[in-house]
Amino acid sequence: MTGSIFVHPATYFLLGAALLPLMGKLRLQKVWLILIPLAAFTQIYYLPESFGHVQYLGFDLVFGRVDRLTFVFLHVFTLMALTGCIYGLRVKETGQHIAAFLYVAGSLGVTLAGDYLTLFIFWELMAFASTFLIWYRKKKRSIEAGYRYLLVHTAGGLILLAGIFLLYQTGHDLSFGVFSQEGAGWAEYLIMIGFMLNAAVPPIHAWLPDAYPEATVTGAVFMCAFTTKTAVYVLARAFPGFEILAIMGAIMALYGVAYAVIENDARRILAYHVVSQVGYMVCAVGIGTTMAINGAAAHAYAHIFYKALLFMGAGAVLEMTGKSKLSELGGLYRTMPWTMIFTVIGGIAISGFPLTSGFISKSMIVQAAGDAHMTIILVMLLLAAIGTFLSVGIKLPYFIWFGKDSGIRAPEAPWNMQLGMGIAAFICIFLGFYPDALYNMLPYAVTYEPYTAYHLSETFQLFAFTGLGFYLMVKHMKPHSVSNLDLDWFYRRGAGSFMRFAEGPVNRTNEWVSNVYKTVGLRFTMASARAFSWFDREGIDWTLDGSARHVVRSGDRLRHLQTGKVQHYIGGAVAALLIVVLVAALL
Repeated sequence: MTGSIFVHPATYFLLGAALLPLMGKLRLQKVWLILIPLAAFTQIYYLPESFGHVQYLGFDLVFGRVDRLTFVFLHVFTLMALTGCIYGLRVKETGQHIAAFLYVAGSLGVTLAGDYLTLFIFWELMAFASTFLIWYRKKKRSIEAGYRYLLVHTAGGLILLAGIFLLYQTGHDLSFGVFSQEGAGWAEYLIMIGFMLNAAVPPIHAWLPDAYPEATVTGAVFMCAFTTKTAVYVLARAFPGFEILAIMGAIMALYGVAYAVIENDARRILAYHVVSQVGYMVCAVGIGTTMAINGAAAHAYAHIFYKALLFMGAGAVLEMTGKSKLSELGGLYRTMPWTMIFTVIGGIAISGFPLTSGFISKSMIVQAAGDAHMTIILVMLLLAAIGTFLSVGIKLPYFIWFGKDSGIRAPEAPWNMQLGMGIAAFICIFLGFYPDALYNMLPYAVTYEPYTAYHLSETFQLFAFTGLGFYLMVKHMKPHSVSNLDLDWFYRRGAGSFMRFAEGPVNRTNEWVSNVYKTVGLRFTMASARAFSWFDREGIDWTLDGSARHVVRSGDRLRHLQTGKVQHYIGGAVAALLIVVLVAALL
């Protein structure tokens, strides 16, 4: 990770976004979409440990700080950007690719930031750029979801900024480093809340299942990979060992699973599983041991690819059928076999099946909870694993690909979508077979061995009983086209109440004030204007214009004294002289 020639990886995506319109006109857009993330992926191997130190308005800005924790996230982010660009090659809207590039640039900027001001700049770039990945779907629900997403993240950004201000006020040091739980105050916890919002920690999580299902097919793939995992990185960087995170993470893991089990829309199921799986990572950060931090980083890496794979599969189905609700699908294995295979691989990987990436990463977090003697949290994580296999490992593929035949005969997904899914599926399997490829990148030395007889036996028992339970309850698991309320109900209802208040009392008050102004204020204003006009005309103008007229008349009189005859001038001068002498004699 050293070298004498380097470029900030975010620069590639910023430059790539700026030149994308030109590349589109030159018919080089597809090449550009591959070249930019490939260059950034190569660049991360040549970054020095520290770079980009800038003095600005008295602040020390650090745009680059690289260690092993940074590197593993840089590695997965740039590799995921390449995979996502391949998946979205057929997207013709240049603006959507620009938004994706800026989104990735923001994520890389946050990951490399060495101070909170730099972090905040890239943090907000992520929020605004990703909003367009929702809006570009160009449906009424997407536009509305995009506005809610932007408002929530703007609020989160303001909370984060308030924490940064308080942090500077207390110590005049904005270095992005580890906080101590014992000395944490308002500044630290406001920063934590700002980070937790992007991590979708309940009760500030509802933006995620609200927005991700409404994003474009390619946009959802990018969004599931970057926002929440960037939040996991900054939590791991700043708040390792904060017990509240361990508790909230375990709650997240169960909360997301509970909603995923009852959901009908495929992409909403996957969105709730983002909440659940990120819960494992947040919990690991809260545990704070070297095993737990390694587990959080490993699970973030694994999760990005198996979750992206699942969103790719669901997106391919949506692209080819126009449907995403399980109640409207079924029997697609006949015409979309490759998409089915890739989606099943993603399903077993997220479930933590042996020989997949989820098995080697999720088990590290469970083991860390056991080593820390957090029994209740350990049980909660195991229950979440059962729910994950039930909802995504079995329910999702069963009702999309098998189940009752919907009669839909959609063609297979385009080659670029299949290639993107194939890359993600390969990584899921490769890491399961060769966990050291991931373990060697982790922040701390790994001594953990996932493939033990006890762990394998435990895993197969959980899966066997879960599968049996689904078989016995399959009729009750049948999806129904209903809407499930979440905590977003409160701000939706709050927004509705505010709108009714604005349209009712506020609007009536505004109309009353307008009428009062028309009847009283406007008349008073016009009367005042007429009075000032009269004063200007009769007072100021009379005084100034009268003085001017007097001067003009005096000048006219003096002008008549000029006869043009010399004797008159001499006589006048002699008379004036006599008057002066006479006056002087009298004095």
